[in-house]
Amino acid sequence: MQRVKEKVVAPQPSAISRMASHATLIEERSLVINNHIRMKVYDIACAPALPDEHARFLTLPFGEGQYSVQLLFLEHGEDPGEAIIYSVEFFPDFFTQWPEALLLQQKAFRFDRTAEQQFVTCQQSKVLLAQFLDVSANNLFSQSLQLTEMSLMLFRRAVDNLNIPFTACPVPACRFLAYESEREKIIKARTILEEQYDQSITIKELSRKVAMNECYLKKGFKALTSMTIHEFQQNQRIVRAKEMLQQEGKSVTEVAALLGYSSISHFSTAFKRATGTKPCELLQ
Repeated sequence: MQRVKEKVVAPQPSAISRMASHATLIEERSLVINNHIRMKVYDIACAPALPDEHARFLTLPFGEGQYSVQLLFLEHGEDPGEAIIYSVEFFPDFFTQWPEALLLQQKAFRFDRTAEQQFVTCQQSKVLLAQFLDVSANNLFSQSLQLTEMSLMLFRRAVDNLNIPFTACPVPACRFLAYESEREKIIKARTILEEQYDQSITIKELSRKVAMNECYLKKGFKALTSMTIHEFQQNQRIVRAKEMLQQEGKSVTEVAALLGYSSISHFSTAFKRATGTKPCELLQ
């Protein structure tokens, strides 16, 4: 694994250049995570105007059943006109782990030519990106394993975000989703639940936060995420619980308390129901 920290003016890769609105890019860091994944980080300074924070998924098919993928994330800096673009590349050998039929079930791979899709960066992805360049471990192999795991989590969340449809639901009760403003409310509700996974937010509270009728919110959320609000909340807590147990080394007692479960028994039951294993089995 190699780290390169010298600042050089980067050549303008077309997708990254478009994402930065053609502002000047400085390649700040290059990180070889393993033989299949590489990350590059670009700084943007003093740009006259920047687009909103967002992410892009580039699918690069080059043969039957063969793909390369580039994930791009634009995050604003603390000062106006400053931003960072993260580029995470997954090489073709990475995708040979899965049969083509399985990949084609995902929206991201249903292309026979280069495709670029935009999506909203969720809060957990933002946290992962911030952690990438601060990873430390006892040895390089352990560090590579940790970075690989984070890359896979980032990739999974990108695929999940792409699977949120942006077309109107055919069910008459969901015709309101034909309006972008209404879909944005559902996406905002989803983001709130992701950020506040440790809180028991009621549907009434959530509807007030996004300024949407409770009935529409429930129907729209189910249509766009394929889960009820309650199911999504439970899923987020279980995902976070796994991260705390496996990556952060927290105890079952700590995780149960941090995620707002009323008791360890309640947490263990919910965890086993969702994953098929007891939380203590994930402890390192």
